[in-house]
Amino acid sequence: MSRYIQLLISEEFAERIIPENDSVRLLDEIIDDLDLSCIFRTYSHLGRKCATSPRTLLKILIYANMEGIYSSRAIESACKRDINFIWLLNGEKAPNYHEISRFRSKRLNDCSDNLFYQLVNKLYEIGEIKFEHLFVDGTKIEANANKYSFVWKKSTNKYEARLLEKLSILLPELCIKYAVNCNTAEEMLNILNSKVKEPFVYGRGKRKSELQRDIELLAGLVERKHKYEKYQSTFAGRNSFSKTDPDATFMHLKEDHMRNSQLKPAYNLQIAVEGEYITGLDISSERSDQLTLIPLLDKMDKNIGIAYEDVTADAGYESEENYTYFETKGQTCYIKPQNYERSKTKKFKNNMALRENMKYDKDKDEYTCQNGKKLKVVNVGKRSSKTGFESEITYYECECCTDCPYKASCTRSKYNRKMQVSKKFIKQRDKSLQNITSPKGILLRTNRSIQVEGAFGVIKENYKFRQFLLRGNNKVTTEITLIAMAYNINKLHHKIQDNRTGTQLHGELSA
Repeated sequence: MSRYIQLLISEEFAERIIPENDSVRLLDEIIDDLDLSCIFRTYSHLGRKCATSPRTLLKILIYANMEGIYSSRAIESACKRDINFIWLLNGEKAPNYHEISRFRSKRLNDCSDNLFYQLVNKLYEIGEIKFEHLFVDGTKIEANANKYSFVWKKSTNKYEARLLEKLSILLPELCIKYAVNCNTAEEMLNILNSKVKEPFVYGRGKRKSELQRDIELLAGLVERKHKYEKYQSTFAGRNSFSKTDPDATFMHLKEDHMRNSQLKPAYNLQIAVEGEYITGLDISSERSDQLTLIPLLDKMDKNIGIAYEDVTADAGYESEENYTYFETKGQTCYIKPQNYERSKTKKFKNNMALRENMKYDKDKDEYTCQNGKKLKVVNVGKRSSKTGFESEITYYECECCTDCPYKASCTRSKYNRKMQVSKKFIKQRDKSLQNITSPKGILLRTNRSIQVEGAFGVIKENYKFRQFLLRGNNKVTTEITLIAMAYNINKLHHKIQDNRTGTQLHGELSA
């Protein structure tokens, strides 16, 4: 009874000392408005009732992320000692770290997207976002995996080829030796095992039979073969993965403990921001940003159902596939060309070997090099990207590069200069260049660097989130979704305190 009285006193004390404008009160109000039926479905109707309700657990987890607390044991401790966490519990029993961990890694596993986009739609309802200007960027966050647990596709292909070659030599020899006929190593291993009459011997002073040696040799090779086959299925288009967390890919992170760029197991986090709020996110195992933009936008379209008027991204997202995607959707894109900064340098403008500095005859469809020679069309073909997107490529070849004084600076080939050009991509790049250099484009690019990169700065520096705690794509997505929800609630709270609610862009659009 004394503990119950002490709990009531603590709650009454918490209610009295927590300010009316505290972020924990805003969090409590927002989560109470969310539909948590997707979480309730993960619980069985049989058995005893939960000591801590799912809604309260969700509030605790999000508030812990708002305060930069991620460890389940640290959250358990905060629920017993921190006055704001005690207020959120509202008389319910403080959960232990097992309950917190299970709720985060299992209960929220299939419904984190649903909860996040409910919050996004709520921000739309109160006028904080308008689905107009979207800013996209990505960052790499280290996975919870051993940095020496790497598996490389190139090495796997080499070792697998050697193994298959060894099996192709050994299998016929065993067929002749034991007078059997089989096509696979697994089949041969089963046949040899059926011939065993006495138990195998091991240890010093024991002499293995020829059959035992053959079985052990073949069994080791078959085991390695199955291991390489499993590796190949795990790669799934990637060049590497971690044995500790197979969904993580080895990527170059900007810094490590020695401030050096180093390959580490990581995930490529993509976020979309509008009005300083995170309105979309996606976790990818791809190292390149080019291949992550379309999955992010498709995921947002599926969950929001409203297409943005325009999308702004940096040069890492430029590709013909992405340009074509925006044309199909009828959206305006503001993507900085990859050669934009370089094209403003004197070195670029004076390099006559570049296609951009050659004279082009549109009627004859040919380029003229600095030596006055013509680069004419020799072929038109198709080129497929990693995702299967096909682009039309025009191949040009110079009529004669023999004794050209500029050949050394123009091409490394012993023969004539050749050039591959996607005419559609050139038009798309020119259009995007016009977009980003317009007054509206300049404003949107400025806001992209402020809003989306500012969000990464808050998550990494203010929240000190630099490495995932969970493993696997689904669990990692849940973890970063909780952080995004915490970020949005904190951002709404700060905007209310600063009287900046409803603002979308820094600056004003020019006419």
